[in-house]
Amino acid sequence: MSILFRYFAKEIFQATLLLLMGLLALFALFDLIKELGDLGKSNYGLGVVLAYVTLSQPAHVAIIFPVAALMGTIFAIARLSSQSELTVMRASGLSLAKLAGFATVVGLIFSVVMFLFGEFVAPAAEEAAKRVRMTATSNVVAQQFRSGFWIKDDLSFVNIQSVTIDTELVGLRIYDFDSGFKLKSLRVAKRAAFDEQKSSWVMQDVEKTVFTGSAARIEKLPRDAWATTLKPNLLAGLRVKPDDMSLLTLSAYIERLRTNKENSTRYEIAFWGKIFQPATVIIMMLLAIPFAIQSHRSGGLGAKLLMGIMLGLVFVFLNQLAANLTLLNDWPPLISSLIPLATFFCLAFVLLMSREYACRLPRRLR
Repeated sequence: MSILFRYFAKEIFQATLLLLMGLLALFALFDLIKELGDLGKSNYGLGVVLAYVTLSQPAHVAIIFPVAALMGTIFAIARLSSQSELTVMRASGLSLAKLAGFATVVGLIFSVVMFLFGEFVAPAAEEAAKRVRMTATSNVVAQQFRSGFWIKDDLSFVNIQSVTIDTELVGLRIYDFDSGFKLKSLRVAKRAAFDEQKSSWVMQDVEKTVFTGSAARIEKLPRDAWATTLKPNLLAGLRVKPDDMSLLTLSAYIERLRTNKENSTRYEIAFWGKIFQPATVIIMMLLAIPFAIQSHRSGGLGAKLLMGIMLGLVFVFLNQLAANLTLLNDWPPLISSLIPLATFFCLAFVLLMSREYACRLPRRLR
């Protein structure tokens, strides 16, 4: 490993870390402002709000890190260029291709760290954050296991296999107990949807078992109402979004949805997004190089950072657009995940080649 590479990697690492901390602080401020609206609700005090906001930040890292890497690379290379260090390096034989190779290696290191962080830290922190918020803002206690969600609602224990994107309950079991903690009834339903007018859940294909003494009676109902304090907004707060799940969890969930012949497109998009995340970081860093080494007449460091922010926003927009079009048109999730990456890779390649040609052109004219 050359001294030049170590110096270059140190500069990018420090700049990226600084910008990542700044972006996370901004996201934390927005989250805090949003949560202050529920301050004082039940046991949702300031300490719990701060705990929730803190636990929510790891989930943001995976989203904003490619943008932070883009801006960090621009910042580091632009600073080296403004201090004429990059000019000396290039005069000593450092080509843009070698500079791009340095950025690729640093990007690979970043990608490995972010992959491990996204697999083991972010999902656990996000689940803990949602549990902290739900426990403090309602009297519903919930926990997620392999068998689904287990929820305690007054004298009832509820098992929900899964919750769809539209907050519909799939695979529902309700265990009702009396005040002496004796099982009164068991209701099993395939699905349940919330009725806003009646403010209750409407269960479909229900099998109800009523226990009276030593006897049991089974009833089969096409529909049955379930009145509970558990509302869709509470379930939405408890459910972990596909983008916040680990790869193993996503893979298992997709397999279960396919087995049950349910739509798994949204989860497949998140799965491929995580698979291609290392490539995203590397492409963002490569794209930063031609913008960072522009001549001084093209604008200062602030203008280049602004350009980095705009490029990051365009990439996020393309990702969201491709994901939404895939959901609407039932396109292959793999293709929709590759389109933004391929577009920005081609853009980075063209800009790097054009910049290399522009740097060599004056020498040829001489």
